[in-house]
Amino acid sequence: MSADSSPLVGNTPTSYGTLTIETSLDPLNSSVSSVRLSGYCGSPWRVIGYHVVVWVMAGIPLLLFRWKPAWGVWLRLQPCNLARAETLVIEIRDKEDSSWQRHTVQVQTEAISEGSLELPPQAQAEDGRSQAAVGAVPEGAWKDTTPLHRREEAVRGQQVLRYYLFQGQRYVWIETQQAFCHVSLLDHGRTCDDIHHSRLGLSLQDQTVKRTMYGPNVISVPVKSYPQLLLDEALNPYYGFQAFSIGLWLADHYYWYALCIFLVSSVSICLSLYKTRKQSQTLRDMVKLSVQVCVCRPGGEKEWVDSSELVPGDCLMLPQEGGLMPCDAALVAGECMVNESSLTGESIPVLKTALLEGPVPYCPETHRRHTLFCGTLILQARAFVGPHVLAVVTRTGFCTAKGGLVSSILHPRPINFKFYKHSMKFVAALSVLALLGTIYSIFILHRNRVPVNEIVIRALDLVTVVVPPALPAAMTVCTLYAQSRLQSQGVFCIHPLRINLGGKLRLVCFDKVLEEGPAADSAFGTQVLAVMRPPVQEPQLQGMEEPPLPVSILGRFPFSSALQRMNVVVAWLGATQPETYVKGSPELVASLCNPETVPTNFAQMLQNYTAAGYRVVALAGKPLPIAPSLEAAQQLTRDTVEQELSLLGLLVMRNLLKPQTAPVIRALRNTCLRTVMVTGDNLQTAVTVAQNCGMVGTQERLVIVHATPPERDQPASLEFLPVESSVAVNGAKDSDQAASYVVERDPRFSHLALSGFTFGVLMKHFPRLLPKVLVQGTVFARMAPEQKTQLVCELQKLQYCVGMCGDGANDCGALKAADVGISLSQAEASVVSPFTSSMASIECVPMVIREGRCSLDTSFSVFKYMALYSLTQFMSVLILYTINTNLGDMQFLAIDLVITTTVAVLMSRTGPALALGRARPPGALLSVPVLSSLLLQVALVAGVQLGGYFLTVAQPWFVPLNRTVPAPDNLPNYENTVVFSVSGFQYLILAAAVSKGAPFRRPLYTNVPFLVSLLLLGSLLVGLLLAPGLLRGPLMLRNIADNGFKLLLLGLVAFNFVGAFMLESVLDQCLPTCLRWLRPKRASKKRFKQLEQELAEQPWPPPTGPWR
Repeated sequence: MSADSSPLVGNTPTSYGTLTIETSLDPLNSSVSSVRLSGYCGSPWRVIGYHVVVWVMAGIPLLLFRWKPAWGVWLRLQPCNLARAETLVIEIRDKEDSSWQRHTVQVQTEAISEGSLELPPQAQAEDGRSQAAVGAVPEGAWKDTTPLHRREEAVRGQQVLRYYLFQGQRYVWIETQQAFCHVSLLDHGRTCDDIHHSRLGLSLQDQTVKRTMYGPNVISVPVKSYPQLLLDEALNPYYGFQAFSIGLWLADHYYWYALCIFLVSSVSICLSLYKTRKQSQTLRDMVKLSVQVCVCRPGGEKEWVDSSELVPGDCLMLPQEGGLMPCDAALVAGECMVNESSLTGESIPVLKTALLEGPVPYCPETHRRHTLFCGTLILQARAFVGPHVLAVVTRTGFCTAKGGLVSSILHPRPINFKFYKHSMKFVAALSVLALLGTIYSIFILHRNRVPVNEIVIRALDLVTVVVPPALPAAMTVCTLYAQSRLQSQGVFCIHPLRINLGGKLRLVCFDKVLEEGPAADSAFGTQVLAVMRPPVQEPQLQGMEEPPLPVSILGRFPFSSALQRMNVVVAWLGATQPETYVKGSPELVASLCNPETVPTNFAQMLQNYTAAGYRVVALAGKPLPIAPSLEAAQQLTRDTVEQELSLLGLLVMRNLLKPQTAPVIRALRNTCLRTVMVTGDNLQTAVTVAQNCGMVGTQERLVIVHATPPERDQPASLEFLPVESSVAVNGAKDSDQAASYVVERDPRFSHLALSGFTFGVLMKHFPRLLPKVLVQGTVFARMAPEQKTQLVCELQKLQYCVGMCGDGANDCGALKAADVGISLSQAEASVVSPFTSSMASIECVPMVIREGRCSLDTSFSVFKYMALYSLTQFMSVLILYTINTNLGDMQFLAIDLVITTTVAVLMSRTGPALALGRARPPGALLSVPVLSSLLLQVALVAGVQLGGYFLTVAQPWFVPLNRTVPAPDNLPNYENTVVFSVSGFQYLILAAAVSKGAPFRRPLYTNVPFLVSLLLLGSLLVGLLLAPGLLRGPLMLRNIADNGFKLLLLGLVAFNFVGAFMLESVLDQCLPTCLRWLRPKRASKKRFKQLEQELAEQPWPPPTGPWR
């Protein structure tokens, strides 16, 4: 994290209150790079000027300020330091983009009678990332030169709390630091001892003060009323342009066309309002939680309060029957069995034990096994020491784990995709073209002596022709079709815009490729945690051997991914002392055992089992010199239990590859998609599975990367060992074997495998080498959940488009951070992932990629078609403007609704190709192939229309229109009839020409509705040309009696048809070759491609010796 040394941005005057902070990794918002916070306060002169501008411009600035609120703040208010700010402008910059997203919030104030807002020294969030992103800075990082503005209430003994709310989170003003701080940091630095001291409860006065500071314990999802939604939708720029266009058409007497567009827009708005409100209500009902809870008060009193009144520091008394947790809390007495599937996706209940006392800082992630998270279901609560199960509230509202999950849904990560950026630039280019056309039309219409009011209407009407209002809707239809096809195959998508990103994937990380599979009583005469009884023996086996005895559980130390082990304290019936048993990682458990109990061939046996692909767990135990009572067992510490153990053996479990895994991996690799394994399993097991499933080919070299952290006077080092070395896998170091390894020249056939420990050392001590490892890394084993997220983010920094496929149990952060996250779990936690598959296999990955490529290619086609449709109509209007006429009302209606809308909607129905290919659809809209296609097609369209016009003028029966009368009064006429008839065919020809099939979509003939629509519309247009009949009157067409001329026009249309397809074919076949011949191949701008080229020229890792 950094702040400007001034500490202001640029050369801002000292009266400004602006912070620029660089943020670090955030799993739920990994796209944010830095945030800038600026303060503003009232200025009478600026307010007067603001209202003058609004009145002079007839309120138009209000609409602009609604779209760009920061502009209104800059005009109405003056900059000031944060201590006096009444309004804040929050600017967020994406890590892959240089643009800033601006938000405005109001600073709110509330009087409190007592209490203080003191931030603990060096406050940082529990996961190590800075909370300064919205104004919080550590002690000494920034000091405002202006003292805090004290209000009268403060003088009278009342403190004034200043805070603001941003995306559900609350940020309070810290006077000593002159900065806004995330409210969760007020409790940072609490130790486990502090948590236990809070079990006495808060007094009513303390609870009231904290409730003012922390706010209510609610996760509120705003559900706007229909009038509010209607106002928001109506003031959307898209519908604003529609309203402007409708008003313009009414002024130009295009009543039927304006009415139809109004009805279509109204239906679209109503459907959007209903869908938006329904989704908001569903989410609100899903997260709404209000229950009565019992809290402790000083003096042993109890009080029942609503869960919305809870604050950090409250002590909850949990009922034995359990229930939903309304907040995050640390368990300080008793045990709970909890279902956390709503947050983690893990369906197996989790045992939560009481937090141990000590001076260790409390952290929800580190002490996950002792923390009850909001939204999880307590299945059972049991008290053993004391009469009640107690939990101390640590976080409330949006600060909780569930609050963060809901916040990620309400405020999804922005998509940084070149196609969307280029589409906006292209629309801007069309706007410039519309401006040029407007200038030309003004000149022509003025020359034709058209009245000024008519010139204004006609010139503005040209803008609505060039910039297609239906473009956003047409682009949305593409992804909706893909979303529907995925849903029919069991893959659900909550972020449709992410589907197109699936078409650009270059690397996919996999977590799951393998198959996965009580009551207590008082039989022991004393209190125990639980009793484990053996199963009832079958009658024929009774008496043959001594039946096993039941065992009581006196203490537990649950599994921790950081410690890689768990243990239990048990007592056998009639035993004089209890025993402890430990289960965990073989390497780690062996290190805790008495060396005399570890066989000399332990490492070799472990290597043999893991190399065969088995999952291995070590078991150890020892007797404990204490009484076999619950009270004595509860006094034990983990360190005491895990000393001088005796190794009991290895538990070997077979790993079975899911039958679909190998074919999917092979298909992905055949299409040049990198596949990476990210797992928590043993490194050798992961390597074996990678080889079995095809991530590492039989003829490909695999190298183990082993890292050693700094020790004493020795710096950190890396060693690269061949996978055949057993010592390499089990963590030993053999420099002779490392030296004998010869690196492959081609890095594509060299795979690196490393553990989470090595990954951590690389991140900390070898940041410059990390990119080279990531480009060649295939197996990442023993990865903690946060490391999976870090890996995805580091790959994205190399400009990979990254996919992540996991079960959502311990990889929610990685699924959220990935460009395309696919969860194999349907639990509530899967909402952090854009895609959720109902099938628990990785078959869905190529399915998503095929749909992504199809959707992206279709988006290109639809965009090209809509642009060509606008430019075709633009050409028609310009030709007719030149002779002082125009298309008629019903003619516009027929082109825009009957022809274009039908074709644009149906052309998107073409499904994806049946097999993945090596090629990927282009991501850049402003590229030579796309622009060449557009320009040449427009030239062909203009040539055919002009050809038809000049052929008409040259006919002996031609009668010129009356140029002294403006359109539509001079309709029908020959010029209009010919231009309309020819252009109608051109819309169909262009739709067919840009609707290509292979390699990303199925052939065009598979889209039957599209073909049928083309045939029907084409037949209708042929009928209008040859025998218009009853439609001639409504369409205002001039009757052409010369049948030979009609056939000539059809020949011109046929020429246009052949020319359009030839252009597309020639561009597809010849243009890439020509471009390669005309210009040398330029070096890629993508970082990972540069690294691949560098590694091809200079192989790495080094063939000999360690790297320090």
